[in-house]
Amino acid sequence: MQIAIFHNIMWSKYKGGVFSAIHDLTQGSGTQVSFTQIAETEGERVALGGVDLNYHRYPYELIFPGSYTSVPTYQRTAALVARAWKTQADVVVLAGFERIEYWAMLATLMVRRKPRAVFCDSTAYDRPSRLLKALAKRLFFSQCDGFFGYGIRSREYLMQHGVPSEKIYFRCQAAALSLDYDESTALARRLEAAPKEGEAPRFVYVGRLSPEKGLDTLIQAMASVVKVHPRAQLNIIGGGPTRDALLQQVAQAGLQDNIHLPGSMGIDKLAEQYASATAMVLPSTSEPWGLVVNEALSHGCPSIVSNICGCVPELVVAAQTGFVFQANSAIDLAEKMLAAPGAFSHTENTARRCIEHMRQFSPANAARQIVEGCQAILKRNQRPA
Repeated sequence: MQIAIFHNIMWSKYKGGVFSAIHDLTQGSGTQVSFTQIAETEGERVALGGVDLNYHRYPYELIFPGSYTSVPTYQRTAALVARAWKTQADVVVLAGFERIEYWAMLATLMVRRKPRAVFCDSTAYDRPSRLLKALAKRLFFSQCDGFFGYGIRSREYLMQHGVPSEKIYFRCQAAALSLDYDESTALARRLEAAPKEGEAPRFVYVGRLSPEKGLDTLIQAMASVVKVHPRAQLNIIGGGPTRDALLQQVAQAGLQDNIHLPGSMGIDKLAEQYASATAMVLPSTSEPWGLVVNEALSHGCPSIVSNICGCVPELVVAAQTGFVFQANSAIDLAEKMLAAPGAFSHTENTARRCIEHMRQFSPANAARQIVEGCQAILKRNQRPA
């Protein structure tokens, strides 16, 4: 069996880890998998650093060096159509469905009668689509043979757009942890660095600084937390277009001693942040999954997550691995942040629960689910001789 997987950008460490695991899984198995990366990065990710090749331990073709959006649409379309026309793969996995070049690939594969699947990162909690866009998605999906979604909310989204449940294959979301990540080391670091009884709580946010991340709500909630714990701390880690506005909001609230924006950090520094925080907070108003929750839990750090985030059903167990709050509600978020020190006061028990919960969300499991899904798609589409 031959599988061809197309992906939009190499910048994604977690996809690099999953693709590497697919390569390892299929060696000597009779299943051959080819990987095509369309570009290295795109948009605002350019400012977040280059591709870390340490996470791409598999053979791949890179079509366009540099940014995805710097390549004219006609060039991307021509390159992908040419590869769709020539591929000898039994199943082709498309990078997505939202760009014209993916439609062109789909049409080419339909002409060739090639079974095709698509990665779907959207969820039922995303911003509602306009009617024409929703109809276009339904049309695209109707011509695909399989779908790889993140979990329950991705499945709901696909079914809302007319996809039969038997065509949907879960793939667990696996974070790109440090290559030398070890559970026992993460637990030991957590036990050493987590806030001790009587210490002020410490919170951390990791991600882009952009409107959909709900950071204005987080700052409002932190103002309420500081009224109870005057020495409480919040690190907002990352870069993005709303940085200046957030700094201004912090200053206006008089929280310069409590809230800090240190910029972006590497994976090892982030591990230290997770280890030392009372909880990680993800206040997004739009979030297909929320891989930082995977990261935090893997380091024994519980997470306070908005109800919009796609990972909630799978990752957040109330008062065990974290809390869920109503997106855009600073009052609800503050209540959960204030509850965290007590709920997670037994550091070792909490850390063990978080780390153990994440074992199933590994690159190896994600790889197995993708390969088994492709095998099922091919079997369902094979015609009698």
